[in-house]
Amino acid sequence: MKFVLDVGNCSPDHASIKRLIQAKFSADVVQADAAEDALVKLRAGNFDLVLINRKLDCDYSDGIEIIKLLKADEKLSTIPVMLITNYADHQDAAVQLGALRGFGKLEFNSVETDNKLRAVLG
Repeated sequence: MKFVLDVGNCSPDHASIKRLIQAKFSADVVQADAAEDALVKLRAGNFDLVLINRKLDCDYSDGIEIIKLLKADEKLSTIPVMLITNYADHQDAAVQLGALRGFGKLEFNSVETDNKLRAVLG
């Protein structure tokens, strides 16, 4: 089974992400609220993908900063990461840091999003 860490999404968005990933990829989705608990969960678990909200629901901090932390950590840097945002310029910034091109909340049910997730989750 594959495991996905969803970071910084509110409960309704997390539920939508979880439904999408469980239904289409039979993967388990775990939620983290902020950088600190995401790092703890990533170091303790075996995650196949990290999805990070552009603005974290808990404190509205920038998800790009979490990508920087993950990519700077030797043990975590190889885990695929995607930013969840509808804004192309933020996707570009995430990709420049080493993330895969993610998707926005308006694209949850698109073929393109399925293809992006399938590339990582099979």
